[in-house]
Amino acid sequence: MGTNEKANEVSTETAEHESITPSDGILTQEQDAGAGGPIILFFIFGLVVSLVIGWVVFPKLLYSSKKQPIDFNHAQHNELVDEGCESCHFFRDDGSYAGVPTLAQCIDCHEEVNGESEDERIFVEEYVAKDREVPWLIYSRQPDCVFFSHAAHVKMGNMDCVTCHGHIGESENLRIYRENRISGYSIDIWGENIAGIKRNSWDRMKMSDCSECHVREHVNQNSVQTLKGGCFVCHH
Repeated sequence: MGTNEKANEVSTETAEHESITPSDGILTQEQDAGAGGPIILFFIFGLVVSLVIGWVVFPKLLYSSKKQPIDFNHAQHNELVDEGCESCHFFRDDGSYAGVPTLAQCIDCHEEVNGESEDERIFVEEYVAKDREVPWLIYSRQPDCVFFSHAAHVKMGNMDCVTCHGHIGESENLRIYRENRISGYSIDIWGENIAGIKRNSWDRMKMSDCSECHVREHVNQNSVQTLKGGCFVCHH
């Protein structure tokens, strides 16, 4: 083979090598950009699904719903008492707060069935007659490390019960108790809105809300000791 023939053969091989098309394994910029489209769509889809699960589905799964042992009509009872909330939720002689009424308080009026309410019948037959305390589910139950002084807020601070508990005194039925499956506390502590947004002062009972109120009302911070975990003990 002559020199010219060898040179022509090398030129042909070089031309064939340089003419390799993108379909042979090399992507152009346009093709590379097009391949990124599905990845971006997959990322957006995954983000939307995660937000839906985290903000809508998970909160509903996190809380279990429980009914109170018996229903209670606050509005009806408020019409029959003289001192409003304090007729049943009163302060003892030593200044401590009685909290949820005991069976002994209820027996004064409910030693026997007075009306046609099915809940009253259950209360008299299952609790009064058997001398059993009603196992009420407490919406406002706080961690054990928290001591809350009702006297300091209601008596000294002149706060209305509605500020923290809402218009419960006007209700004819008790709300469903929603319990956090992990912590065991009511959703009233965290609040209905998982984002922490609230419209009313009674929408939740977190320690951060207490702190904000103390700052807003210029409470003497020397009277409040902050414990580990953000809990408060009032020394009033």
